[in-house]
Amino acid sequence: MTDTTGAERGTSLRDRRVAMLRRTGLAKDYGIPLGDPSTAFWFILAIVMSFVLLGLVMVLSSSSVVNINSGDSAWVYLQRQTLWALLGSAAMWGAYKLPYAAWRQQRLLAILVATLVGANTLVFVQGTVVNGARAWLDVGGYQIQPSEFLKVATVLFCANFLAGRHRAVQIPQVVLWPMGVAMAVTAGLCMLQKDFGGAVIFVGIILAMMWIVGIPLVQLVPTMLVIAVGSALVLTQAGNASRRMFAFLNLEETKEDAGYQVYQAILSIANGGVTGTGIGSGTSKWGYVPLAHSDFIFSVIAEELGLLGSLVVIGGFFLLVLFGVQVALRAPDKHGALIAGGVSAWFAVQAVVNIGGVIGAIPMTGLTLPFLSYGGSSLLACMTAAGLLLNVARRMKV
Repeated sequence: MTDTTGAERGTSLRDRRVAMLRRTGLAKDYGIPLGDPSTAFWFILAIVMSFVLLGLVMVLSSSSVVNINSGDSAWVYLQRQTLWALLGSAAMWGAYKLPYAAWRQQRLLAILVATLVGANTLVFVQGTVVNGARAWLDVGGYQIQPSEFLKVATVLFCANFLAGRHRAVQIPQVVLWPMGVAMAVTAGLCMLQKDFGGAVIFVGIILAMMWIVGIPLVQLVPTMLVIAVGSALVLTQAGNASRRMFAFLNLEETKEDAGYQVYQAILSIANGGVTGTGIGSGTSKWGYVPLAHSDFIFSVIAEELGLLGSLVVIGGFFLLVLFGVQVALRAPDKHGALIAGGVSAWFAVQAVVNIGGVIGAIPMTGLTLPFLSYGGSSLLACMTAAGLLLNVARRMKV
């Protein structure tokens, strides 16, 4: 028998770890990636960090006047968002460094999902109402929105579940029905919180991952019809929320009440023209557009950076999703492909719903614009998801 102990003593900790992984057969899942990062990796990283930095600038620009008028410092929102950006950077690094295959451990995944489902349930008991939605918890002076972190858990849960059952997608009891339960739980919790925008994102993420894994259209189309009918029934009971969402259908008549925010946002966008008024020179921040620093930050970007700035933001999201899809197509395994696909679908759906709502093309659901809007929970969750996407991109096939 060959004694390898002595030989390994002279090697580094990293080399001994790699050797152990190879001997135990775990190197495929947990091995340290070799080679240089791909082009997709660098593009995703550059877009995310550029969005975060742009978001900090626009949060300051859109919130300073309102903060001063309310007696606060002009810098208060920037300071908070910067803190969340730093925490988000740490979370993104952690999500990138931990091999994504670790999330196939049932115990670790179960703890994550159970914790976040429990936190979202706790919202009904101790939650804070903001803009009509009871979706926040007060933790140490900060408002946390648990549903944002549940998005990350949903992507990881669905990726693990579907990767293990992708050969049985033809059997509804094995794949379709459990995914329906996951959709009902996640979207249902958001609807109970009156966070209808969040429900849209969960439905979009899960439907996209079901399509990626190959569930037949004969199952997927009826599922979408059931969701559409169910959503219509819920909205008929939503009262004021329903009126705000569908005010875009007739902004002229609703511009004084339910459609006020969207109408003012469109005026701000029109004021920006092609090149914009310049950062800090927009009018929307003077209180004409409520929540200009959060849900309606795209209107501030469009006014102050103009059509060119708007196209840069929209193009950035397009490239982010495009490279995310490329990562999914070239992922080393089904699990990685589903994680990359789920995160890409999340960013795509949320960006489309937010921007579409701000410009009055679709219902306004009160969603943040990923990486750009003010909101610590949203920024932290999105940067964590970006770390997962980078994790898969670092291991994608050449």
